[in-house]
Amino acid sequence: MKQIKKIVLLYMFFCLIVNTYGQDKLSLSDAIHNALNYNYDIRIIKGNQKVSEINDSWGAAGRFPSINFDLSSNNQSNFNEETDFISNVINPGLSLNWVLFDGFSIRIKKQKFEQLSEMSRGNTTLIIENTLQSVITGYYNILLQKEKLLVLKEVMDLSKDRYDYTITKKEIGSAVTYDVLQAKNAWLEDKANYILQEVTYENAVKDLNYLMGISADTLYTITEKFDAPLNEYKHDILHGKMLENNKTLKNQYINQAILNRDISLAKSLYYPSLSLRSGADAFRQRTELDGMDASTRNSQNLYANLTLSFNIFDGGIKRRALNIAKIEKEIGEIEINEMKHSLTIQLEKLFDLYNVRKDLYNVAQENLEAANLNLQISRDKFRTGTINSFNYRDVQLIYLNASFNRLNTIYNLIDANTALMKITGGIITEY
Repeated sequence: MKQIKKIVLLYMFFCLIVNTYGQDKLSLSDAIHNALNYNYDIRIIKGNQKVSEINDSWGAAGRFPSINFDLSSNNQSNFNEETDFISNVINPGLSLNWVLFDGFSIRIKKQKFEQLSEMSRGNTTLIIENTLQSVITGYYNILLQKEKLLVLKEVMDLSKDRYDYTITKKEIGSAVTYDVLQAKNAWLEDKANYILQEVTYENAVKDLNYLMGISADTLYTITEKFDAPLNEYKHDILHGKMLENNKTLKNQYINQAILNRDISLAKSLYYPSLSLRSGADAFRQRTELDGMDASTRNSQNLYANLTLSFNIFDGGIKRRALNIAKIEKEIGEIEINEMKHSLTIQLEKLFDLYNVRKDLYNVAQENLEAANLNLQISRDKFRTGTINSFNYRDVQLIYLNASFNRLNTIYNLIDANTALMKITGGIITEY
């Protein structure tokens, strides 16, 4: 029976090795590269950016004239008691409409299109930043779950070793069935936790696959190390970077510039408009009377007209539009101040959170070292009978909690560090 178990374990180990070597390696830069190319949100926002860039043109602003060609044909056949006749009329026409002056609104619209295109690029950058943050935390979440899986495997192996040792003691008469059942329950509990952690690890992989826009079943080997980023940040430097590089704040500045353009557009309504309408019309008629030769008649007409239009009174529409534009500009200035205030508070919270998590990591590191030493000593004491199985189990759980706590502090530190880079506008530059 023991020989069969050994063969099964060797086969499972062989399958694991083959499966691992068959997987591609995935670094953090590879994950980011995949997300930049295949992430759904990024692909959608890039499409929106292209639309905005297409709209940014002088033609859309109204600088160029519109030219139309018209062609009409009127055909008539008349059969009556007197004289039958057939009439064919062709009337082609070419017209040009061009707004020569419209209160500088064309130039203002073009500038607004440029700013809208710039804001679209800013929105793309925001989506990329959010995706990068999600990919980074998702990538390290896989490492977190993998490290937890290794810890649970270690604890499960210890429980199995304890269970086998207790069975041996029972066989020689130094342990009873109660001791064996206690050891078995502990081992099965650890085994169940290990199986659940496997599911958690697989779900973390699928979550990252979704962010990268690849198949959920894709497997790979993570290559980065699960280390804590122990940086020394200074609040004043971070605050300066935030005011200068934060993408959300930059977008708000662009939005404020667009609101200024809206004021200029509202003022342009007070100017007269000058438009040109010119073109050429032609007329050709062919008439054929019954019993007579057909006759034709041709004519051409060229024209060019200028129209000056000036609105004298519109019930206060222009005035209301200008007042609304000015109020919206004031609201935009308030929103900028509110955003600066909010971002400053967020930065202070993240800065404090990062430093606290760094201290917690140091504490967790020391706690794990103590728990690991205690586990080694307790394992020897359990085998010599100095402590009972309950005490040994308590030490195992202490080691498990200390290991998990250290892993969580590393992940939390990575999360806080990534958030700091994002709020200060450095996450794209960094990665």
